[in-house]
Amino acid sequence: MLTEKKQYCNPEIWGGIECTINRVNDQYFDQLECAKYYQNSFEKSFVDLGIKKIRFPVLWEKHQPTIDSEIDWAWAAKELNFFEENNIEVIAGLLHHGSGPSFTNLLDENFPYLFAAYAKKVATQFPKIKYYTPINEPLTTARFSGLYGMWYPHAKHDTDFLKILLNQLKSIVLAMQEIRKINPDAQLVQTEDLAKIYSTPLLQYQVRFENERRWLTYDLLCGKVDENHKLWKHFKRFKIPEQDVIFFKENICIPDIFGFNYYPTSERFLDERKIYPPHCYGGNKRHRYADVEVLRVHVEEETGIELLLKEAWDRYQKPIAITEVHLHCHREEQLRWFKYIWNACLKSVTNGIEIRAVTSWAILGSFGWNNLLTQPPLDYEPGAYDLRSGTPRPTALVSFIKNITAPSKEHTHLTIEKGWWERDSRIIYAQDISTIIKKNFISKSKPIVIIGKRGTLGKAFARVCSNRAINYNLLSRQDCDIADQQSIINAIDLYKPWAIINAAGYVRVDDAEEDKEKCFRENTTGAFNLAIVCKKLGIKLVNFSSDLVFDGEKSSPYLESDEVNPLNVYGVSKVKSEKLVLKEAPASLMIRTSAFFGPWDQYNFLHWVEECLHNNSEIPVANDVYISPTYVPDLVNTTLDLLIDDENGIWHLANKGAISWADLAFLVADRLKYQGLNINSVPASALNLKAARPKYSVLSTEKGHMLPELNHALERYFADKKHNITVEG
Repeated sequence: MLTEKKQYCNPEIWGGIECTINRVNDQYFDQLECAKYYQNSFEKSFVDLGIKKIRFPVLWEKHQPTIDSEIDWAWAAKELNFFEENNIEVIAGLLHHGSGPSFTNLLDENFPYLFAAYAKKVATQFPKIKYYTPINEPLTTARFSGLYGMWYPHAKHDTDFLKILLNQLKSIVLAMQEIRKINPDAQLVQTEDLAKIYSTPLLQYQVRFENERRWLTYDLLCGKVDENHKLWKHFKRFKIPEQDVIFFKENICIPDIFGFNYYPTSERFLDERKIYPPHCYGGNKRHRYADVEVLRVHVEEETGIELLLKEAWDRYQKPIAITEVHLHCHREEQLRWFKYIWNACLKSVTNGIEIRAVTSWAILGSFGWNNLLTQPPLDYEPGAYDLRSGTPRPTALVSFIKNITAPSKEHTHLTIEKGWWERDSRIIYAQDISTIIKKNFISKSKPIVIIGKRGTLGKAFARVCSNRAINYNLLSRQDCDIADQQSIINAIDLYKPWAIINAAGYVRVDDAEEDKEKCFRENTTGAFNLAIVCKKLGIKLVNFSSDLVFDGEKSSPYLESDEVNPLNVYGVSKVKSEKLVLKEAPASLMIRTSAFFGPWDQYNFLHWVEECLHNNSEIPVANDVYISPTYVPDLVNTTLDLLIDDENGIWHLANKGAISWADLAFLVADRLKYQGLNINSVPASALNLKAARPKYSVLSTEKGHMLPELNHALERYFADKKHNITVEG
């Protein structure tokens, strides 16, 4: 007899702020301090996103740094009042991947009582708060702080791992007891990583252990761990007092909502074979093995979030929320990831699983997760909003999330494609990689038309679009002559693009002095024609301008709002292009950039210097002209992100930093172990160039630096060259 599945409502959209205050030795890393949240007002962004609930920090380390400090609740009160006024319910987080204030730590036997005392103060101060996540991901924190030694107190033993886990869970129990004395209706939203392990046959014993351990947070809180539990002997083996475990049987604290966080790294594959890079290997006392993302290998077993949600539901039969949905990737992949999780949750609901919510995590982005919050620099990755300008800039993810629950709204066409985690190209580890059949990317979505088939920039856009599964058509002048409006219209009728990237143009700065007509035809007339047609047909347009629109009289980097005053014909053609395009089609994106270089062709300054050094040819370079070199992969990827975000106007995109042409040449020589004796460092006047150049045309921005530091870009350039990245001539 079939049992009828209970039907639940579709999930809500929640939001969350990455708020970790983790400790490494005696240094604390505060995410909100990095975001300058304490000094700024970002609350309106949460209202615009249309969320129902928000995971919001009222963190212990921030509010009670010393044991006798008087707590200042002013900032938290202001934020919480705002959310109440705007009908956004708060899920208060009290400890987020933290080890507590300096007067305690995760191994301190008094930790749970100190934490519960703080929780009582929060509930007393804010009695209207109904939802709490006292401690985020206690099992994950225990692994990083007690097993791997990355976070304070930097322990590396199973005994310490178990003590830290039990200490955190006891803290949750005692905290909820104190909170419910003040607010009996308070609910526990307990979060943890929704993980699973897979392996080769040899390592199945390790898989059985880890796949049981992954549930410990919830099993302990639910009072399921006793002498019949599969890990009971594990606690005894590492001399954990029996009463420390029995405590949870005597103080059951079942979460009201089981909050699961799921990332592409949540599912792992263990493999003893020697087919992986050295950094992948670790092991136990029995075997040495690699630990890699399951997405990166071919496995026969079923994997993915739908499977894991069913396993969690079957085990606990309690309401579930996906409490973190975030992917550090290009913009279209962020959209695809959210859609992937959302659709998995909708399917789970139809299969009788109660999914309360899907949470847009790290709404304001996050800092330092590229190195697991262990050391500076804490690189920034945007979330639904991008903070790099100092104020939250909505990305394409904002409109996507706002519209995802509205059946009448069509999702952006970019999400038609599968995400990288679903494409065959994801598989990078195999005993014989040639045995993995990787299907060619066949797109069903609207394309981008890229104009400039023979140029460096056009080829780079085609390469990057292919890597990112963005449909495109790369056109030559024969396919589309931008000096002829009818040719543009014909191309649009044929390819039906949603956007056009004009990567064509006249680039020979000195020749332009005597070839004005052709320069203006390609740089100005063509761009203007594209603007006219794109505005008429409602198509997004990207054009490129240059640092040569400036005269170099400024002694600090140029911003988007600085006055233009070109010194040569090429610069004049670009200034006129900017003005005509943005007046005709204000929705266009105009990218100013400078001196780009890349690993994919030979037509750039760095490659020329390298070739001259190799051939011992003279290298005459200006030592008094300063520029901001731009790495082509960074430029192209960021331009695509801004295009998808529907940005417009003038943007300066250059790697952060300033250098003279001569110093750049010497840097190349140094990196390639040449003495550089044939580098002739001279004033620009000694080069007898036809076109005048600004002595200083370094680009900066008032819209937030989107590209990495110049040194970082140069390191990647040389690494790519060293590893024989294919050169396309």
